[in-house]
Amino acid sequence: MSGTHNSNDLAQGLKQRHVTMLSIAGVIGAGLFVGSGHAIAEAGPAVLLAYAAAGTLVVLVMRMLAEMAVASPDTGSFSTYADKAIGHWAGFTIGWLYWWFWVLVIPLEANAAATILHAWFPNVAIWAFTLIITLLLTATNLFSVKNYGEFEFWFALMKVVAIIGFIILGLAAIFGFMPNSQVSGVSHLFDTQGFMPNGMGAVLAAMLTTMFSFMGTEIVTIAAAESKDPCKQITKATNSVIWRICLFYLVSIFIVVALVPWNHGPLAEVGSYQTVLNLIGVPNAKVIVDIVVLIAVTSCLNSALYTSSRMLFSLSKRGDAPAIAQRTNGSGTPHWAVLLSTAAAFLAVFANYVAPAAVFEFLLASSGAIALLVYLVIAISQLRMRRQRMARGERIAFKMWLFPGLTWATILFIVGILTVMLIRPDHRVEIIATGLLTIAVVAAGLLTARKHKALAAGRAVLNN
Repeated sequence: MSGTHNSNDLAQGLKQRHVTMLSIAGVIGAGLFVGSGHAIAEAGPAVLLAYAAAGTLVVLVMRMLAEMAVASPDTGSFSTYADKAIGHWAGFTIGWLYWWFWVLVIPLEANAAATILHAWFPNVAIWAFTLIITLLLTATNLFSVKNYGEFEFWFALMKVVAIIGFIILGLAAIFGFMPNSQVSGVSHLFDTQGFMPNGMGAVLAAMLTTMFSFMGTEIVTIAAAESKDPCKQITKATNSVIWRICLFYLVSIFIVVALVPWNHGPLAEVGSYQTVLNLIGVPNAKVIVDIVVLIAVTSCLNSALYTSSRMLFSLSKRGDAPAIAQRTNGSGTPHWAVLLSTAAAFLAVFANYVAPAAVFEFLLASSGAIALLVYLVIAISQLRMRRQRMARGERIAFKMWLFPGLTWATILFIVGILTVMLIRPDHRVEIIATGLLTIAVVAAGLLTARKHKALAAGRAVLNN
Protein backbone atom coordinates (compact mmCIF):
# COMPACT_ATOMS: atom_id res chain seq x y z
CA MET A 1 0.00 0.00 0.00
CA SER A 2 2.73 2.45 1.02
CA GLY A 3 4.52 2.04 -2.30
CA THR A 4 1.65 3.59 -4.22
CA HIS A 5 0.53 5.82 -1.38
CA ASN A 6 -0.11 9.44 -2.28
CA SER A 7 0.96 11.88 0.45
CA ASN A 8 -2.57 13.29 0.71
CA ASP A 9 -4.71 10.16 0.53
CA LEU A 10 -6.32 8.07 3.25
CA ALA A 11 -5.57 4.37 3.39
CA GLN A 12 -8.44 1.91 3.05
CA GLY A 13 -7.36 0.02 6.15
CA LEU A 14 -10.73 -0.73 7.78
CA LYS A 15 -11.93 -4.32 7.42
CA GLN A 16 -15.57 -5.31 7.17
CA ARG A 17 -15.69 -6.49 10.81
CA HIS A 18 -14.23 -3.12 11.91
CA VAL A 19 -16.94 -1.13 10.12
CA THR A 20 -19.67 -3.50 11.32
CA MET A 21 -18.62 -3.19 14.97
CA LEU A 22 -18.11 0.53 14.58
CA SER A 23 -21.66 0.92 13.37
CA ILE A 24 -23.05 -1.36 16.07
CA ALA A 25 -21.36 0.27 19.02
CA GLY A 26 -20.96 3.84 17.79
CA VAL A 27 -24.24 4.60 19.54
CA ILE A 28 -23.27 3.09 22.90
CA GLY A 29 -21.61 5.62 25.16
CA ALA A 30 -21.54 6.09 28.91
CA GLY A 31 -24.90 7.86 28.47
CA LEU A 32 -26.67 4.52 28.23
CA PHE A 33 -25.08 3.02 31.36
CA VAL A 34 -25.10 6.12 33.58
CA GLY A 35 -26.98 9.06 31.98
CA SER A 36 -30.15 7.07 31.33
CA GLY A 37 -30.79 7.13 35.11
CA HIS A 38 -31.32 10.91 34.95
CA ALA A 39 -33.75 10.61 32.04
CA ILE A 40 -35.75 7.91 33.87
CA ALA A 41 -35.89 10.00 37.05
CA GLU A 42 -37.18 12.91 34.94
CA ALA A 43 -39.87 11.21 32.85
CA GLY A 44 -40.67 7.95 34.70
CA PRO A 45 -41.44 4.80 32.65
CA ALA A 46 -42.62 7.07 29.81
CA VAL A 47 -38.90 7.67 29.15
CA LEU A 48 -39.40 4.76 26.71
CA LEU A 49 -41.37 7.18 24.50
CA ALA A 50 -38.49 9.66 24.64
CA TYR A 51 -35.99 6.98 23.58
CA ALA A 52 -38.33 5.72 20.87
CA ALA A 53 -38.81 9.26 19.45
CA ALA A 54 -35.08 10.10 19.56
CA GLY A 55 -34.27 6.67 18.08
CA THR A 56 -36.78 7.14 15.25
CA LEU A 57 -35.24 10.51 14.39
CA VAL A 58 -31.77 8.92 14.24
CA VAL A 59 -33.04 6.08 12.01
CA LEU A 60 -34.58 8.58 9.54
CA VAL A 61 -31.51 10.85 9.52
CA MET A 62 -29.20 7.86 8.98
CA ARG A 63 -31.36 6.70 6.09
CA MET A 64 -31.06 10.11 4.40
CA LEU A 65 -27.32 10.27 5.06
CA ALA A 66 -26.85 6.76 3.68
CA GLU A 67 -28.70 7.68 0.48
CA MET A 68 -26.09 10.39 -0.17
CA ALA A 69 -23.14 8.36 1.13
CA VAL A 70 -23.89 5.32 -1.04
CA ALA A 71 -24.00 7.61 -4.09
CA SER A 72 -20.65 9.23 -3.23
CA PRO A 73 -18.72 7.91 -0.19
CA ASP A 74 -16.61 10.69 1.33
CA THR A 75 -14.67 11.05 4.55
CA GLY A 76 -16.23 14.51 4.94
CA SER A 77 -19.64 12.84 4.84
CA PHE A 78 -22.54 15.27 5.44
CA SER A 79 -20.20 18.30 5.45
CA THR A 80 -19.23 17.56 1.83
CA TYR A 81 -22.87 16.91 0.87
CA ALA A 82 -23.98 20.20 2.47
CA ASP A 83 -21.24 21.95 0.50
CA LYS A 84 -22.68 20.53 -2.77
CA ALA A 85 -26.38 20.74 -1.93
CA ILE A 86 -26.79 23.96 0.10
CA GLY A 87 -23.66 26.00 -0.53
CA HIS A 88 -20.02 26.24 0.43
CA TRP A 89 -20.80 28.15 3.64
CA ALA A 90 -23.07 25.32 4.86
CA GLY A 91 -20.46 22.60 4.36
CA PHE A 92 -17.85 24.81 6.03
CA THR A 93 -20.12 25.61 8.99
CA ILE A 94 -21.39 22.13 9.73
CA GLY A 95 -17.92 20.61 9.26
CA TRP A 96 -16.33 22.94 11.79
CA LEU A 97 -19.25 22.64 14.26
CA TYR A 98 -19.06 18.86 14.07
CA TRP A 99 -15.29 18.96 14.59
CA TRP A 100 -15.83 21.21 17.63
CA PHE A 101 -18.45 18.81 19.03
CA TRP A 102 -16.02 15.86 18.97
CA VAL A 103 -13.07 17.91 20.19
CA LEU A 104 -15.13 18.74 23.29
CA VAL A 105 -16.08 15.08 23.73
CA ILE A 106 -12.37 14.16 24.10
CA PRO A 107 -11.76 15.98 27.46
CA LEU A 108 -15.20 14.97 28.77
CA GLU A 109 -14.70 11.26 28.11
CA ALA A 110 -11.06 11.36 29.25
CA ASN A 111 -12.20 13.00 32.49
CA ALA A 112 -14.92 10.38 32.99
CA ALA A 113 -12.41 7.54 32.46
CA ALA A 114 -9.87 9.25 34.74
CA THR A 115 -12.46 9.63 37.52
CA ILE A 116 -13.12 5.87 37.52
CA LEU A 117 -9.38 5.04 37.50
CA HIS A 118 -8.76 7.59 40.26
CA ALA A 119 -11.33 5.80 42.46
CA TRP A 120 -9.30 2.58 42.01
CA PHE A 121 -5.88 4.26 42.36
CA PRO A 122 -6.45 7.29 44.61
CA ASN A 123 -2.72 8.17 44.71
CA VAL A 124 -2.73 9.22 41.05
CA ALA A 125 -4.38 12.58 40.32
CA ILE A 126 -7.33 12.73 37.93
CA TRP A 127 -5.52 15.13 35.56
CA ALA A 128 -2.60 12.69 35.28
CA PHE A 129 -4.96 9.88 34.20
CA THR A 130 -6.69 12.25 31.75
CA LEU A 131 -3.32 13.08 30.19
CA ILE A 132 -2.14 9.44 30.00
CA ILE A 133 -5.40 8.17 28.43
CA THR A 134 -5.52 10.95 25.83
CA LEU A 135 -1.85 10.51 24.88
CA LEU A 136 -2.20 6.71 24.58
CA LEU A 137 -5.22 6.89 22.29
CA THR A 138 -3.67 9.70 20.24
CA ALA A 139 -0.65 7.44 19.69
CA THR A 140 -2.80 4.51 18.50
CA ASN A 141 -4.72 6.85 16.17
CA LEU A 142 -1.46 8.17 14.71
CA PHE A 143 -0.13 4.83 13.51
CA SER A 144 -2.84 3.65 11.14
CA VAL A 145 -6.57 3.50 10.67
CA LYS A 146 -6.28 -0.27 11.11
CA ASN A 147 -5.18 0.32 14.71
CA TYR A 148 -8.19 2.52 15.35
CA GLY A 149 -10.43 -0.12 13.77
CA GLU A 150 -8.87 -2.93 15.82
CA PHE A 151 -9.15 -1.05 19.13
CA GLU A 152 -12.71 -0.03 18.36
CA PHE A 153 -13.60 -3.59 17.33
CA TRP A 154 -12.65 -5.00 20.76
CA PHE A 155 -14.08 -2.06 22.73
CA ALA A 156 -17.34 -2.42 20.83
CA LEU A 157 -17.48 -6.17 21.27
CA MET A 158 -17.08 -5.81 25.05
CA LYS A 159 -19.85 -3.17 25.19
CA VAL A 160 -22.21 -5.37 23.18
CA VAL A 161 -21.46 -8.45 25.34
CA ALA A 162 -22.06 -6.37 28.50
CA ILE A 163 -25.46 -5.10 27.27
CA ILE A 164 -26.61 -8.53 26.11
CA GLY A 165 -25.51 -9.99 29.48
CA PHE A 166 -27.48 -7.27 31.26
CA ILE A 167 -30.59 -7.96 29.14
CA ILE A 168 -30.40 -11.72 29.86
CA LEU A 169 -30.03 -11.15 33.63
CA GLY A 170 -32.81 -8.53 33.59
CA LEU A 171 -35.24 -10.79 31.75
CA ALA A 172 -34.37 -13.64 34.13
CA ALA A 173 -35.24 -11.33 37.06
CA ILE A 174 -38.51 -10.21 35.42
CA PHE A 175 -39.60 -13.87 35.00
CA GLY A 176 -38.49 -14.75 38.54
CA PHE A 177 -35.46 -16.91 37.69
CA MET A 178 -32.97 -14.94 39.84
CA PRO A 179 -33.02 -16.53 43.33
CA ASN A 180 -31.35 -13.58 45.15
CA SER A 181 -33.33 -10.85 43.38
CA GLN A 182 -35.31 -8.31 45.42
CA VAL A 183 -37.41 -7.43 42.34
CA SER A 184 -39.38 -9.25 39.64
CA GLY A 185 -42.25 -8.71 37.19
CA VAL A 186 -43.08 -5.53 35.29
CA SER A 187 -45.45 -3.87 37.77
CA HIS A 188 -43.22 -0.78 38.16
CA LEU A 189 -44.14 0.29 34.63
CA PHE A 190 -47.46 1.52 36.08
CA ASP A 191 -47.62 1.16 39.88
CA THR A 192 -45.71 4.33 40.86
CA GLN A 193 -48.07 7.19 39.88
CA GLY A 194 -48.71 5.62 36.46
CA PHE A 195 -46.76 5.28 33.22
CA MET A 196 -46.32 9.04 32.68
CA PRO A 197 -46.07 10.45 36.22
CA ASN A 198 -44.65 13.87 35.29
CA GLY A 199 -46.63 14.56 32.14
CA MET A 200 -45.66 15.06 28.51
CA GLY A 201 -43.37 18.02 29.30
CA ALA A 202 -41.05 15.73 31.25
CA VAL A 203 -40.99 13.24 28.37
CA LEU A 204 -39.97 16.08 26.03
CA ALA A 205 -37.23 17.15 28.43
CA ALA A 206 -35.99 13.55 28.68
CA MET A 207 -35.96 13.35 24.89
CA LEU A 208 -33.55 16.28 24.77
CA THR A 209 -31.27 14.38 27.18
CA THR A 210 -31.49 11.11 25.23
CA MET A 211 -31.00 12.78 21.83
CA PHE A 212 -27.32 13.32 22.53
CA SER A 213 -26.66 9.75 23.57
CA PHE A 214 -27.29 8.77 19.93
CA MET A 215 -24.73 11.16 18.44
CA GLY A 216 -22.07 9.04 16.79
CA THR A 217 -24.31 6.83 14.67
CA GLU A 218 -23.20 8.82 11.63
CA ILE A 219 -19.50 7.98 12.18
CA VAL A 220 -19.91 4.87 10.08
CA THR A 221 -20.44 6.97 6.92
CA ILE A 222 -17.14 8.75 7.64
CA ALA A 223 -15.31 5.50 8.40
CA ALA A 224 -16.73 3.63 5.40
CA ALA A 225 -14.71 5.90 3.09
CA GLU A 226 -11.63 4.17 4.55
CA SER A 227 -12.92 0.65 3.89
CA LYS A 228 -12.67 -1.55 0.78
CA ASP A 229 -16.33 -1.53 -0.27
CA PRO A 230 -17.88 1.66 1.14
CA CYS A 231 -21.32 1.40 -0.49
CA LYS A 232 -21.94 -2.13 0.78
CA GLN A 233 -20.71 -1.23 4.28
CA ILE A 234 -22.91 1.87 4.52
CA THR A 235 -26.00 -0.02 3.32
CA LYS A 236 -25.45 -2.83 5.86
CA ALA A 237 -24.77 -0.44 8.73
CA THR A 238 -27.81 1.71 7.97
CA ASN A 239 -30.15 -1.25 7.66
CA SER A 240 -29.00 -2.56 11.04
CA VAL A 241 -29.44 0.76 12.90
CA ILE A 242 -33.11 -0.03 13.67
CA TRP A 243 -32.51 -3.28 15.55
CA ARG A 244 -29.45 -1.81 17.30
CA ILE A 245 -31.46 1.05 18.77
CA CYS A 246 -34.35 -1.29 19.68
CA LEU A 247 -32.13 -3.87 21.35
CA PHE A 248 -29.53 -1.73 23.09
CA TYR A 249 -31.68 1.20 24.13
CA LEU A 250 -35.35 0.28 24.20
CA VAL A 251 -35.00 -3.28 25.58
CA SER A 252 -32.40 -2.41 28.22
CA ILE A 253 -34.26 0.74 29.36
CA PHE A 254 -37.52 -1.27 29.43
CA ILE A 255 -35.84 -3.73 31.83
CA VAL A 256 -34.72 -0.86 34.08
CA VAL A 257 -38.15 0.81 34.32
CA ALA A 258 -39.91 -2.57 34.72
CA LEU A 259 -37.73 -3.66 37.65
CA VAL A 260 -37.03 -0.37 39.46
CA PRO A 261 -39.54 2.30 40.54
CA TRP A 262 -38.65 5.43 38.51
CA ASN A 263 -38.37 7.57 41.67
CA HIS A 264 -35.95 5.13 43.37
CA GLY A 265 -33.17 7.43 44.69
CA PRO A 266 -30.03 5.63 43.42
CA LEU A 267 -31.23 5.63 39.77
CA ALA A 268 -30.07 9.18 39.06
CA GLU A 269 -27.09 9.07 41.46
CA VAL A 270 -25.57 5.64 40.72
CA GLY A 271 -26.87 5.01 37.21
CA SER A 272 -29.54 2.67 35.89
CA TYR A 273 -27.46 -0.45 35.16
CA GLN A 274 -25.75 -0.58 38.55
CA THR A 275 -29.04 0.00 40.40
CA VAL A 276 -30.68 -2.95 38.61
CA LEU A 277 -27.69 -5.28 39.10
CA ASN A 278 -27.63 -4.43 42.84
CA LEU A 279 -31.35 -5.15 43.20
CA ILE A 280 -31.26 -8.47 41.33
CA GLY A 281 -28.40 -9.67 43.54
CA VAL A 282 -25.41 -9.62 41.16
CA PRO A 283 -22.21 -9.57 43.26
CA ASN A 284 -19.65 -6.76 42.66
CA ALA A 285 -22.17 -4.82 40.54
CA LYS A 286 -20.29 -1.52 41.01
CA VAL A 287 -16.95 -2.91 39.79
CA ILE A 288 -18.60 -4.62 36.80
CA VAL A 289 -20.42 -1.45 35.73
CA ASP A 290 -17.31 0.70 36.32
CA ILE A 291 -15.29 -1.55 34.00
CA VAL A 292 -18.00 -1.45 31.31
CA VAL A 293 -18.31 2.36 31.60
CA LEU A 294 -14.52 2.68 31.42
CA ILE A 295 -14.54 0.65 28.18
CA ALA A 296 -17.47 2.72 26.84
CA VAL A 297 -15.84 6.10 27.52
CA THR A 298 -12.47 4.93 26.16
CA SER A 299 -14.24 3.75 23.03
CA CYS A 300 -16.04 7.11 22.68
CA LEU A 301 -12.75 8.93 23.21
CA ASN A 302 -11.12 6.77 20.52
CA SER A 303 -13.99 7.54 18.11
CA ALA A 304 -13.89 11.26 18.98
CA LEU A 305 -10.20 11.43 18.06
CA TYR A 306 -10.82 9.53 14.84
CA THR A 307 -13.90 11.50 13.77
CA SER A 308 -12.55 14.98 14.56
CA SER A 309 -9.32 14.26 12.67
CA ARG A 310 -11.16 12.93 9.59
CA MET A 311 -13.49 15.92 9.49
CA LEU A 312 -10.50 18.28 9.77
CA PHE A 313 -8.77 16.34 6.97
CA SER A 314 -11.85 16.72 4.76
CA LEU A 315 -12.17 20.46 5.53
CA SER A 316 -8.50 20.90 4.66
CA LYS A 317 -8.98 19.04 1.34
CA ARG A 318 -11.67 21.60 0.44
CA GLY A 319 -9.45 24.54 1.44
CA ASP A 320 -11.45 25.29 4.60
CA ALA A 321 -8.82 24.28 7.18
CA PRO A 322 -5.00 24.66 7.37
CA ALA A 323 -3.42 22.86 4.39
CA ILE A 324 -1.13 20.87 6.70
CA ALA A 325 -4.16 18.91 8.01
CA GLN A 326 -4.52 17.04 4.70
CA ARG A 327 -1.05 15.50 4.85
CA THR A 328 -0.95 11.78 5.48
CA ASN A 329 1.91 9.57 6.65
CA GLY A 330 3.19 6.35 5.04
CA SER A 331 0.29 4.31 6.42
CA GLY A 332 -2.31 6.74 5.06
CA THR A 333 -3.21 8.37 8.40
CA PRO A 334 -3.80 12.16 8.49
CA HIS A 335 -1.32 12.55 11.37
CA TRP A 336 -1.42 16.36 11.45
CA ALA A 337 -5.21 16.34 11.62
CA VAL A 338 -5.00 13.91 14.56
CA LEU A 339 -2.43 16.09 16.35
CA LEU A 340 -4.29 19.36 15.73
CA SER A 341 -7.56 17.88 17.03
CA THR A 342 -5.83 16.50 20.13
CA ALA A 343 -4.13 19.86 20.71
CA ALA A 344 -7.53 21.60 20.62
CA ALA A 345 -8.85 19.01 23.10
CA PHE A 346 -5.89 19.65 25.42
CA LEU A 347 -6.69 23.37 25.32
CA ALA A 348 -10.25 22.49 26.40
CA VAL A 349 -8.87 20.30 29.24
CA PHE A 350 -6.59 23.17 30.23
CA ALA A 351 -9.54 25.59 30.17
CA ASN A 352 -11.42 23.18 32.43
CA TYR A 353 -8.66 23.39 35.10
CA VAL A 354 -7.54 27.00 34.74
CA ALA A 355 -10.52 29.06 33.61
CA PRO A 356 -13.55 29.78 35.82
CA ALA A 357 -16.23 27.07 35.73
CA ALA A 358 -18.49 29.40 33.72
CA VAL A 359 -16.06 29.33 30.76
CA PHE A 360 -16.02 25.57 30.47
CA GLU A 361 -19.79 25.43 31.00
CA PHE A 362 -20.22 27.86 28.09
CA LEU A 363 -17.92 25.70 25.91
CA LEU A 364 -20.04 22.66 26.78
CA ALA A 365 -23.28 24.51 26.16
CA SER A 366 -21.99 25.66 22.77
CA SER A 367 -22.01 22.03 21.59
CA GLY A 368 -25.45 21.36 23.08
CA ALA A 369 -27.52 21.75 19.93
CA ILE A 370 -24.87 20.79 17.35
CA ALA A 371 -26.26 17.25 17.00
CA LEU A 372 -29.64 18.67 15.98
CA LEU A 373 -28.05 21.16 13.56
CA VAL A 374 -26.10 18.31 11.94
CA TYR A 375 -29.34 16.32 11.56
CA LEU A 376 -31.11 19.36 10.10
CA VAL A 377 -28.34 19.94 7.53
CA ILE A 378 -28.38 16.23 6.55
CA ALA A 379 -32.16 16.40 5.94
CA ILE A 380 -32.00 19.61 3.88
CA SER A 381 -29.01 18.30 1.87
CA GLN A 382 -30.82 15.04 1.09
CA LEU A 383 -33.94 16.93 -0.02
CA ARG A 384 -31.90 19.05 -2.43
CA MET A 385 -29.51 16.33 -3.65
CA ARG A 386 -32.35 13.90 -4.43
CA ARG A 387 -34.08 16.59 -6.49
CA GLN A 388 -30.85 17.39 -8.36
CA ARG A 389 -30.29 13.69 -9.07
CA MET A 390 -33.89 13.15 -10.18
CA ALA A 391 -33.60 16.14 -12.54
CA ARG A 392 -30.48 14.53 -14.05
CA GLY A 393 -32.36 11.23 -14.38
CA GLU A 394 -29.87 9.30 -12.18
CA ARG A 395 -30.72 5.90 -10.73
CA ILE A 396 -30.82 6.00 -6.93
CA ALA A 397 -29.43 2.79 -5.43
CA PHE A 398 -30.35 3.37 -1.77
CA LYS A 399 -33.41 5.50 -1.05
CA MET A 400 -34.94 7.46 1.79
CA TRP A 401 -38.44 6.17 2.50
CA LEU A 402 -41.58 8.11 1.43
CA PHE A 403 -39.66 10.96 -0.20
CA PRO A 404 -40.23 13.93 0.12
CA GLY A 405 -42.94 13.70 2.82
CA LEU A 406 -40.83 11.93 5.45
CA THR A 407 -37.85 14.20 4.82
CA TRP A 408 -40.06 17.28 5.37
CA ALA A 409 -41.59 15.70 8.49
CA THR A 410 -38.07 15.14 9.88
CA ILE A 411 -37.07 18.76 9.14
CA LEU A 412 -40.19 20.09 10.91
CA PHE A 413 -39.63 17.76 13.87
CA ILE A 414 -36.02 18.99 14.33
CA VAL A 415 -37.09 22.64 14.07
CA GLY A 416 -39.79 21.86 16.65
CA ILE A 417 -37.26 20.39 19.10
CA LEU A 418 -34.93 23.39 18.67
CA THR A 419 -37.90 25.70 19.38
CA VAL A 420 -38.81 23.71 22.52
CA MET A 421 -35.17 23.99 23.69
CA LEU A 422 -35.27 27.75 23.21
CA ILE A 423 -38.53 28.04 25.19
CA ARG A 424 -37.41 25.80 28.08
CA PRO A 425 -35.20 27.70 30.57
CA ASP A 426 -33.07 24.58 31.32
CA HIS A 427 -31.99 24.28 27.64
CA ARG A 428 -32.08 27.91 26.52
CA VAL A 429 -28.39 28.51 27.25
CA GLU A 430 -27.43 25.65 24.88
CA ILE A 431 -29.42 27.15 22.02
CA ILE A 432 -27.99 30.64 22.65
CA ALA A 433 -24.39 29.38 22.99
CA THR A 434 -24.63 27.09 19.95
CA GLY A 435 -26.36 29.91 18.05
CA LEU A 436 -23.55 32.39 18.80
CA LEU A 437 -20.91 29.82 17.82
CA THR A 438 -22.79 29.02 14.60
CA ILE A 439 -23.07 32.70 13.64
CA ALA A 440 -19.30 33.11 14.16
CA VAL A 441 -18.55 30.02 12.05
CA VAL A 442 -20.97 31.05 9.27
CA ALA A 443 -19.25 34.47 9.14
CA ALA A 444 -15.86 32.76 8.86
CA GLY A 445 -17.30 30.49 6.15
CA LEU A 446 -18.58 33.44 4.11
CA LEU A 447 -15.17 35.16 4.41
CA THR A 448 -13.42 31.95 3.30
CA ALA A 449 -15.80 31.61 0.34
CA ARG A 450 -15.08 35.22 -0.65
CA LYS A 451 -11.33 34.55 -0.42
CA HIS A 452 -11.70 31.42 -2.60
CA LYS A 453 -13.65 33.43 -5.19
CA ALA A 454 -11.05 36.21 -5.23
CA LEU A 455 -8.23 33.66 -5.68
CA ALA A 456 -10.13 31.89 -8.47
CA ALA A 457 -10.78 35.23 -10.21
CA GLY A 458 -7.09 36.11 -9.84
CA ARG A 459 -6.06 32.80 -11.41
CA ALA A 460 -8.52 33.31 -14.27
CA VAL A 461 -7.03 36.76 -14.99
CA LEU A 462 -3.47 35.29 -14.95
CA ASN A 463 -4.48 32.42 -17.27
CA ASN A 464 -6.02 34.82 -19.75
